[in-house]
Amino acid sequence: MKVRWKSWEKRTQTPLLVLAVAFGIAYAVPIVAPDAAPWVHRLCTHVEWAVWAAFALDYVVRLALAPARWAFVRSHPLDLLAVLLPMVQPLRLLRVVSTLLLVGRRARMAPQITLTTYVAGAVVGLMMFGSLAVLHVERDAPDGNIKTLGDAVWWSFTTMTTVGYGDHAPTTGLGRVLAVGLMLSGIALLGVVTANIAAWFIARFDRDDAVERRQTELLEALTLEVRELRAEVARLSPPDGPRAIPAPAGPAEPMAPAGPVAPARAPAPTAPRA
Repeated sequence: MKVRWKSWEKRTQTPLLVLAVAFGIAYAVPIVAPDAAPWVHRLCTHVEWAVWAAFALDYVVRLALAPARWAFVRSHPLDLLAVLLPMVQPLRLLRVVSTLLLVGRRARMAPQITLTTYVAGAVVGLMMFGSLAVLHVERDAPDGNIKTLGDAVWWSFTTMTTVGYGDHAPTTGLGRVLAVGLMLSGIALLGVVTANIAAWFIARFDRDDAVERRQTELLEALTLEVRELRAEVARLSPPDGPRAIPAPAGPAEPMAPAGPVAPARAPAPTAPRA
């Protein structure tokens, strides 16, 4: 059962991410182009519900394939909340929140998505949907000052970074709820980014320290080996050192004879020839 569950998650990663992109387009078109034809608005609404239904079906299938279903429900509370929210109140913003929760959950489970990619995607997604949502809510407000997409994007930047210049701010209750959610999300994501950068620096310093430790160990090993070689040479050498052969002081003198020398004999006379 667990093998089938993992196989289902692996097969549905790419299709669900593609559906998430389609959901973002369907959500953005009616807000960016409010004067579009009615059928465009209806089509976008149908796409939003279809994408939410696909993610809800994915949750139901994973629940059915889970080895321990109650443990799965307890370990995935946000997924269950995201599936139930649009059914409690068919509000468009709830479909956005629920779909973002489901997309984020599946993106975290994808092995090819690293932490940096996930954080960057989360920042872009929150800024985009936050801008569109606050523009949709504040555009027709009597005292609202967020009337264009540029105002909404600028407000999202200043809100997520907790700068809060105050030149653009929501005036409706729902807009302020969006602002609170965006602030908390921005703080959490900035904390993740800061922790990731700090972990990178610590890992880099650890690698440098490891290299220095290895070099120190090699130098100590070489020093010990040189000492052992010197001790071995000293052990094999004679105690008084090598004996030097004395060089001769001058030219060699002829040796004196040991006894008396016999006198030399005179040559015998020869007879005359006839």
